[in-house]
Amino acid sequence: MRVLRAAGVPFEGHPYTYVEGGGTAQFAREFGVDKHLVIKTLVMEDEHRQPLLALMHGDCQVSTQALARAIGVKRVTPCDPKVADKHSGYQVGGTSPFGTRRAMPVCCACSSRPWSAWPSDARKPWRHRRPG
Repeated sequence: MRVLRAAGVPFEGHPYTYVEGGGTAQFAREFGVDKHLVIKTLVMEDEHRQPLLALMHGDCQVSTQALARAIGVKRVTPCDPKVADKHSGYQVGGTSPFGTRRAMPVCCACSSRPWSAWPSDARKPWRHRRPG
């Protein structure tokens, strides 16, 4: 939040009750929204152990094969939670794409109207932007 405030980006905080393993379903239930509209942030790494963030709709799963193909690497896997915490500075289950400890590429699966700023081609649902 501090990064958003410093950049002058308007936002609303939505504190909710953390439930171990509750994920996006917990947030969606608590706020009465469709789980598809809740965006989860996943810390992944490529075959060289270089981290990246994947933003995905709450009711979807990341196809690591499609993501690897989209960003031009051989393999992408989820980071071990301790490694993810180290890269992002956030605990798994509360990772934000903003204000991470380490600058990382952000890959966004954008396939719905709320993400219309990033138009999607159904054959290539990933949009990728390197930091900087």
